[in-house]
Amino acid sequence: MTAIPTFPKLYSDDVSLVVVLLDTNPYFWSSKSNTSSLPFSNFLSHFLSFLNSILLLNQLNQIVVIATGYNSCHYIYDSSSSLVASSTENGKMPALCRTLLEKLEEFVVKDEQLSKDSAISSIGSSLLSGSLSMALCYIRRIFGSGSLHPQPRILCLHGSPDGPEQYVAIMNSIFSAQRSMIPIDSCVIGAQHSAFLQQASFITGGVYLKPQLLDGIFQYLSTVFATDVQSRNFLQLPKPVGVDFRASCFCHKNTIDMGYICSVCLSIFCKHHDKCSTCGSAFRQAQSNATSTDRKRKAA
Repeated sequence: MTAIPTFPKLYSDDVSLVVVLLDTNPYFWSSKSNTSSLPFSNFLSHFLSFLNSILLLNQLNQIVVIATGYNSCHYIYDSSSSLVASSTENGKMPALCRTLLEKLEEFVVKDEQLSKDSAISSIGSSLLSGSLSMALCYIRRIFGSGSLHPQPRILCLHGSPDGPEQYVAIMNSIFSAQRSMIPIDSCVIGAQHSAFLQQASFITGGVYLKPQLLDGIFQYLSTVFATDVQSRNFLQLPKPVGVDFRASCFCHKNTIDMGYICSVCLSIFCKHHDKCSTCGSAFRQAQSNATSTDRKRKAA
């Protein structure tokens, strides 16, 4: 008998693993500055229809939903779970809707309880860095189990403003996704563009989109983000225009155009410091100024 060859880590072209990061920040959805004028309940109906469309495209497709709150993030749905794979309960509601809505309600209540003690004067940023890390960890775990796994990608449904304090963690996740060849798609539903997600989609080869009319969000999601990675080569998808590559300083967490960079750890500062607060390296601007002064004297 001839031995059957074993193949390590095979990809399937038309099977997708879609990890969706759902922004559930209550300060964003309840804020008057939310120009979308789309209630969260209506947005959820479009979102659930989109998830169903992905599962209908291929019965082997897998969906994972991570709720991104103001204080925390958590898994709220996994289509590969044995509990979720069960059929409808009493024929009243599909398992996808029932399980996701129940977990989502529990998460939102816990997330709001964590922020009761802190006073928020404006729309706070969601914990995007945490949800990106969880998505990458889940995908790496899938890579390590079994010999055949689907094509992974991450979809960020985000509306909250960027949090400069999360700059380092988000950039680390972006470069990790780039190295693992995991595209990060971004659908921004807030009033302003997201510089973090623009960079994430551009660096990882994903798609960045800011819909103009959120009443038709399902059409945007199904036509742009439902297709698998291989099929995108035959489609005319939105291309990045005017990506904001500005960084945030490590000292005040502000977005800056020009700054000082530590040559040892590459930390960014908006003002000159005598010592790097990240790695402790001493900056020698005084010596460089003295050297340039001496050179001018000798030249004279």
